[in-house]
Amino acid sequence: MDTDNKLEILRSIRKEFFAFRNGIVADTLRKAGDPHSMIMGCLLVDISGIATRFSESIGEAEQLAAIAGELWSDTNSRECRLAAPMLYPADLMTLEQAMQWSQSVETVEVADNLCHKLLRHMPDADALFRQLIAQDKPLVKYTGYRLLLNLLLLGKVQTNGSLKAIVETDAEQAQQPLKSLLKDILEELA
Repeated sequence: MDTDNKLEILRSIRKEFFAFRNGIVADTLRKAGDPHSMIMGCLLVDISGIATRFSESIGEAEQLAAIAGELWSDTNSRECRLAAPMLYPADLMTLEQAMQWSQSVETVEVADNLCHKLLRHMPDADALFRQLIAQDKPLVKYTGYRLLLNLLLLGKVQTNGSLKAIVETDAEQAQQPLKSLLKDILEELA
């Protein structure tokens, strides 16, 4: 994909975000402390629809990965950060790249979406969640546990006593929102 074509696609995606902007949602997110400087307030269902339309029109996996990578790198835009995992082909996401994306998560909303739309579909998702929950950075740890919950719900992870013990230990010292997430995981493990 040439640079001009990629830039045109990125411009078109951003225009779609603008068309679906919601000032009330954007203001609510800003007041709640969302760190993004560009918040259109698009609903996830609208972002998903935009991502679906563009993924169908682009088609080729490598091109989708390139567009998604550009969107992910726009850390100022909430909508770009949410759309990127919806576009990126899971079978092309390497463990190293997934770690990088997970370590750059800036909100719970982005972490939840990243896990639900992309990471849980990766072939290395089991290894990824184990690496993430071992991290000290709260949002990275949260992302790892969110991924674990997704995998548990899909029946894609083997549960054992040592995993339950790790979750219980982290639950004792966790702050919100991780504390609620760990409670949900412990219910799934019971």
